[in-house]
Amino acid sequence: MNQHDVLQEPFAAPGSPEYDEATAVFNLAAPARPDEAVTVRTVDEVRAAVREAGAWDLPVRVHTTGHASGARPPVDRGLLIRTRLDGGVEIDAERRLARVPAGTTWGEVVAAAAPHGLAAPHGSAAHVGVVGYLLGGGVSFYGRHTGLAANSVRAIELVTAEGEPVRTDAENDPELFRALRGGGGGFGVVTAVEVELFPVAKVITGATYWSAAHARPLLAAWRDWARTAPRNATTSLRVMNLPPVPGVPPALAAGPVLCVDGAVFAATPDEVTAAERDAEELLGPLRAIAEPLLDTWALTDAAGVLDAHMDPADPVPFIGDHLLLSELSDEAAEAFLAVVGEGSGSPLVVATLRQLGGAFADPDPRGGVLNQVDAAFAYMGSGPPFGPVTVEDLEAHCATVRAALEPWDTGTTVPSLVEGADRPQRHLDADAVDAVDRVRARIDPRGRFAGDIAPGATAAG
Repeated sequence: MNQHDVLQEPFAAPGSPEYDEATAVFNLAAPARPDEAVTVRTVDEVRAAVREAGAWDLPVRVHTTGHASGARPPVDRGLLIRTRLDGGVEIDAERRLARVPAGTTWGEVVAAAAPHGLAAPHGSAAHVGVVGYLLGGGVSFYGRHTGLAANSVRAIELVTAEGEPVRTDAENDPELFRALRGGGGGFGVVTAVEVELFPVAKVITGATYWSAAHARPLLAAWRDWARTAPRNATTSLRVMNLPPVPGVPPALAAGPVLCVDGAVFAATPDEVTAAERDAEELLGPLRAIAEPLLDTWALTDAAGVLDAHMDPADPVPFIGDHLLLSELSDEAAEAFLAVVGEGSGSPLVVATLRQLGGAFADPDPRGGVLNQVDAAFAYMGSGPPFGPVTVEDLEAHCATVRAALEPWDTGTTVPSLVEGADRPQRHLDADAVDAVDRVRARIDPRGRFAGDIAPGATAAG
């Protein structure tokens, strides 16, 4: 260890405030309980932590905001490194690039890019960490225009298992660069990413809610619109059973509701009128079916997209599942509503169908090992084990939904959408898994980061 590789704080043990800070996760149903933990704020601290772990032969896990804690194997031993690197988001407006330190959230990136008339292919919540989302694919409300968010990554900075800093891009170790983007993790500690931005002048975004009593005609109309939707529009349909808690409008907590949310964007001021027309072609027929309980769609700036989904800002426990659907036929729509709609007895708080197609389906020659999604819709469903609802209730209903949708299940998933490590997962074919494993064997020959590999993303073990 050289003189610069010095940790400002030693590894923290259970029971200390430093340990609690480093191990905090968003999904409280999947807590992290390593033997030791540390929060790192500089590349030198990352190098020191990795080298010290190597000296003690400790397995190493890595996270930032902990949103994906339920999607990976439990963190129950070794060292957990929480990345919260200093420096802030750097915008190169001329090249339309953002350099983002690990630990940064999407809210910070949106705020930095917006003054330049630029946006990033971010997730639906401001508090989600950038790095994990990007390297897990990333299904954005801009995604039918940009494709998977991982395709927008132009460079990655990494500290390897030997404690060495590496920068990889299309010209520098392109095999590693490809494997990092969608390969399932287990390569080292990512310390920064460079993300390509795109111009956004205005966005029509928000959410409209109806009583779930109108779910069937609303779902049919949304599905029919989605078949020919323009690429500047990406939306989702959600069946929600919201609890009467602070922050939830009383009208939405009175019973199950159906919600259509998303974004329709204009890249330039000249395209705003056309984007408004595109949004009206979606929303007008839906609003004509039934009077909404609440309607927040509006013309706004890019930052408004982060408010549309109204995801909870505070950590909560939740159990859920995810799969990709080949189509949403009349039979598939009926099967979906039968297990999550009104009268189904579903304990899920939210059951989502995210619109795919468009650029999501286009292979990207500049993308990573996962660079397209061959599916029409993504399903995600989850709920918290609160009150009379138990973990077992939620797990059983996840299985019920999966069985109901099995005829349309592609058998594949997107890592950034996965909710449970024990759920079926597959996003790479056998040849891609072998190629990624060869890169891991070169970068991390002792398997120091093996615990961070997504289920199904390696042939090892």
